Amino acid sequence: MKEKQSLTADYFAVVYGSSEDPWNFETSTYEAAKYAATIAALPNKQEERVLEVGCSIGVLTQLLAQRCTHLLAIDVSQKALDIAARRCEHVKNVTFKKASFPRKLPTDQFNLIMISEVAYYLSATDWIAATGTLYDRLMSGGHIVLVHWLPEVPDYPQTGDQVHDRFEQLMQDKMQLTFSNRTENYRIDVWARS
Repeated sequence: MKEKQSLTADYFAVVYGSSEDPWNFETSTYEAAKYAATIAALPNKQEERVLEVGCSIGVLTQLLAQRCTHLLAIDVSQKALDIAARRCEHVKNVTFKKASFPRKLPTDQFNLIMISEVAYYLSATDWIAATGTLYDRLMSGGHIVLVHWLPEVPDYPQTGDQVHDRFEQLMQDKMQLTFSNRTENYRIDVWARS
């Protein structure tokens, strides 16, 4: 079977063109519970430098900002970034940047990298390449947090389990799984760099 290709910026332009909150991040009780579980899973009360990949409209960004000194939030959609910037206009420790993951990841080093509901948009090949890049951007002792929806979505190249399982296969000798939580619909894994 032919590998599904990564979703492009054009896909997200259509999604955000139809709605400012296409996944109901602001109003969904599911999203609220998942965000609370994600923040509770963070390994430290405070982080120095955090990267959030695929920040969308900034709902999780706003919560994450309370737990770090500086947060760089990136997304491929300028419309999503504009909404996120308005949401976080009074939050002084967040910087927003338009960037395509994984091709245009910042070259900075981070204590924590948040990959929430993003990696299943990538083909398996692109995700494998991205894991190495993420590892390279992570400081010694830093953490990568993976959070993904588990049910299959026909548009998406991978499922949440495929994303998490591939990460584990690639990083099991380089990182340690320090936290894992699986519900009916989502999975959270926290990995520490030795």
